[in-house]
Amino acid sequence: MSKQQIKKITITAMLCALSFAAVLVSKIIPDVAGFLSYDPKDAIVAVAGFIYGPLTSVVISVLVSFIEMITISGTGPIGFFMNVISTCAFTVPAALIYKKMRVMRGAVLGLTVGAITMTASMLLWNYLITPLYMSVERSQVAAMLIPTFLPFNLIKSGLNLALTLVLYKPMVTALRKTGFVPESSAVSENGGEKHAFRAGIMLISILLLALFVVLFLIFTGVI
Repeated sequence: MSKQQIKKITITAMLCALSFAAVLVSKIIPDVAGFLSYDPKDAIVAVAGFIYGPLTSVVISVLVSFIEMITISGTGPIGFFMNVISTCAFTVPAALIYKKMRVMRGAVLGLTVGAITMTASMLLWNYLITPLYMSVERSQVAAMLIPTFLPFNLIKSGLNLALTLVLYKPMVTALRKTGFVPESSAVSENGGEKHAFRAGIMLISILLLALFVVLFLIFTGVI
């Protein structure tokens, strides 16, 4: 095994640990409709996908969801399946597009497509799976798609998009300083721009994050 492979495994394991820590922290966040929960792990998995590619996103998603299932989750295999689908639907398109467009607009475009893909796929899978999980009629779930599932997943994906943009640069910079991630893994920019995440982009990302946090608090009835 090469030195670079060892570094990749080490960083992947670290990102798995961070993702699971994010799941633990999310337990203090109120659920929506009694069973829809938000956790910020998708942002960390997206960062991993930007660094190492979409397959790494899938691996971390499966590992973290499995650990969650056997430790702190009470939703069993159905919850595991839904967690993997949700995270992969967001992170894999983002990583695939960024792999082809390793510039700022590629990262933003990838995350936007990922947010749309995740929202659409979860509408479908909630319609198919929730009646089995909740032991309710499918018509009841269908009635919740637009007023509950759609806004929840839009807000969730928006939070993850903004959080990924906020976290990516600091995380990659720290990893580069340790020598675990090469310079080429950072987002690059065309048009003479010196840095991938300039102050303006970071400010917009923080404002987006704040906006979606407020929307989430309103949606959950906290404010």
